Amino acid sequence: MGAKVLERFPAGAPRGSWPAEEYAAARRAEGEPATVVMDLKSDAFLVVVPTRDEVEAAQA
Repeated sequence: MGAKVLERFPAGAPRGSWPAEEYAAARRAEGEPATVVMDLKSDAFLVVVPTRDEVEAAQA
């Protein structure tokens, strides 16, 4: 999967705080297909969107 990283959030956010999910929801509200994935290597949550090639392939 090709994806562009929009933002990165440390996994150690305070309990009950979901900054990556909130950021992704705001991007989705603007029409961007943002999702949150976990990068285990860096212990961070990444907000990503598919690359243009991925979107075009899904629509075909």
